[in-house]
Amino acid sequence: MSELKGIPVVAAAARARSGEKYLTPQGFTAVRDGIKAPRGAAAARGLPTGQRLPGWLRARAPTGAGFFEVRALVREHRLATVCEEAHCPNIGECWNAGTATIMLMGAVCTRACRFCSVDTGNPHGWLDAEEPENAARTVELMKLSYVVLTSVDRDDLPDGGAAHYAACVSAIKHRNPGTAVEALTPDFRGVLADVSTVVDSGIEVFAQNIETVRRLTHPVRDARAGYEQTLAVLAHAKRHRPGVLTKSSLMLGLGETDAEIDATLADLRAAAVDLVTLGQYLRPTLNHLPVERFVTPAEFDRYRKRALALGFLECVSGPLVRSSYRAEQALNRNNAGLDNSGTGR
Repeated sequence: MSELKGIPVVAAAARARSGEKYLTPQGFTAVRDGIKAPRGAAAARGLPTGQRLPGWLRARAPTGAGFFEVRALVREHRLATVCEEAHCPNIGECWNAGTATIMLMGAVCTRACRFCSVDTGNPHGWLDAEEPENAARTVELMKLSYVVLTSVDRDDLPDGGAAHYAACVSAIKHRNPGTAVEALTPDFRGVLADVSTVVDSGIEVFAQNIETVRRLTHPVRDARAGYEQTLAVLAHAKRHRPGVLTKSSLMLGLGETDAEIDATLADLRAAAVDLVTLGQYLRPTLNHLPVERFVTPAEFDRYRKRALALGFLECVSGPLVRSSYRAEQALNRNNAGLDNSGTGR
């Protein structure tokens, strides 16, 4: 173990504990799971309180031939997936169905949102030049008709990584002209020219997550993110290319009120957002924000009705819904096939 400014640094992420700094294979440091572990009394306050997950939030452990096949492809082509990096509870279902959300530009984010378990650090401009072709080959091998591309925030790059993002889309379209691409992007610091670069790359859906209501934006999101900034990015994407579908996502259970949920949905519609997803916030580690409440399946159904009444083309709403979950089914007008009655699945 080495030292960096007096802070212990371990050699690899696999050996780093949550909240601990480690040295990446590319030579820069990152924090495992994104948020530094508190010390002393602060750490004690993060201990579990005996709160248990309700039955509708218990996902099956990932297993099955499809799961292992997708994992092998991801490893072979050195791809990061948000499925793994964000500890998504739906990884088993999605990978067994032969779908995955590819996370571009590495697995280390320059931001440290307090809900997110993606590692954080400063990649100092590092990019994998082979990633566009690797992503395109993976989509081809998986025979995907619909793929979601997301990415870490890359504030260390002059354009936030927009050109690299667009290159990945172009490579996928070249190898797979029939594949629809959804780009779930960072906010590019609100620089609309960089947003245009991605929107012009040939995507069918442009997504940028609002994440939470206005009042809770900080401390839920990194200080460089912003409620109005996300709305401006989404509105620009629609104005710049009216034919592209726009999409956003809202996590529930962080302390928001029904009135604030309604206001956020109204703001997204005012920004011409077409599609919205609603899901339960789940605390990734004890270093992250606690869950304030577990939203019931019946409540998710009610919120979906409110969203549809505002004019969204679809609102996919449910306890385990994530922004890219069953994304290819978002226009089926049936809550992506989800049934929130009973146990919620």
